[in-house]
Amino acid sequence: MGAVPPHLAERFAATELHRLLGLELTEARPGFASIALRTSPATLSGVGGAVHGGVLAAMVDIAMLFALQASLEPGDIPNGTADLGITYLRPVHGARATAEAAIVRKGRTMVYAEVSIFDERRTLCARGRTIYALRREPPGG
Repeated sequence: MGAVPPHLAERFAATELHRLLGLELTEARPGFASIALRTSPATLSGVGGAVHGGVLAAMVDIAMLFALQASLEPGDIPNGTADLGITYLRPVHGARATAEAAIVRKGRTMVYAEVSIFDERRTLCARGRTIYALRREPPGG
């Protein structure tokens, strides 16, 4: 596990969805974040007892958001996910899954990130792509 800045650890812990899903922020630094899922009967509701695809898509969005949060510059205002896509490569079984998000490009108004989801054996199970909208705080604002 890597380091997580205290302000991001607090923000992550304050989100009820993260607790409900059993997520943990394991690393966050500029351009990168990693989250872990402790599976439960609620998340293992996909085909054949695998992690539900919607849970994996949520992991893509959440991991990307914390990679972005770790990369914000003064004046950057997060404005929401503009696009999210996921390709499921194989089912996620087991007690744990990990999502690793990397920012590929951060412009003035959009951020493009790619996310890889691994099972507990570090087998690649899904790939996600996201575009996140940013806006800039007006000068003096």
